[in-house]
Amino acid sequence: MNQSFYVGALGAGSCSSKISVIANNLANINNNGFKPKTAVFSNLIRYNLNDTPDAETKLHSGAGMKVQRTYTSFDPAGMTQTGSPFDYAIAEPNAFFMVQDPATGAVSYTRNGHFYRAEREDGFYLMTDSGKMVLDQNRSPLRAEVEDVERLLAEMSGGDDAEEEYENEEEDENRPRISLYTFANPSRLISVGDNEFVPGDTGAEPLLLENPVMTPGALENSGTDMAKEMTKLIECQRAFTYALRMVTTSDEIEGTINTLRG
Repeated sequence: MNQSFYVGALGAGSCSSKISVIANNLANINNNGFKPKTAVFSNLIRYNLNDTPDAETKLHSGAGMKVQRTYTSFDPAGMTQTGSPFDYAIAEPNAFFMVQDPATGAVSYTRNGHFYRAEREDGFYLMTDSGKMVLDQNRSPLRAEVEDVERLLAEMSGGDDAEEEYENEEEDENRPRISLYTFANPSRLISVGDNEFVPGDTGAEPLLLENPVMTPGALENSGTDMAKEMTKLIECQRAFTYALRMVTTSDEIEGTINTLRG
């Protein structure tokens, strides 16, 4: 009987954790480049049965379920045209802008391409809303002087005017440009808030994308699907109710048994 209390309470707690994940997805439905998370459950009794009897595992006995991890899909979402020369929408999966905190030097990664031109002591730089500097393919802060912005826009548009304007300019592969980075295993990225991520493993090295696919003058929408999230919420609320009913029923049975003993 004590096992039924445990399973019911564990189920209710797991459903509560999933509701928190859903609430976070809904709260970020209007945040550019946001990627929704999905709670992944693990069946505890199946976990033990799949191992040998003498195995030393984290879960030696028990039943029910628990939230094993949260999974984030970095697939591209829809785009919204803004017309801003400093906005960039990523159009391919598992690709990120590399940004750096000028105060601490910490590097993080984001899919939110809403940037602006900010002035610092030594000139203008491309920065995020949170005040972090956007890094180029050389992992250096990307300057945003007037001529730099015009060149970036011309390169991104790829029109005839750009070819005529820069036909006599010597090609330089190391010329600073808007760059995207990817990871061999993006599922190991950890969310640090503000729609930014950092590698969970110290050995995870970002890889520069040679031909990044992005759209200037646009922003990637949030990946949250209102209909899917509301469906998940209804399912989770019902599961939460059933788990609590299991605890209540077990309590009633224990009370009846104690009365008969008396």
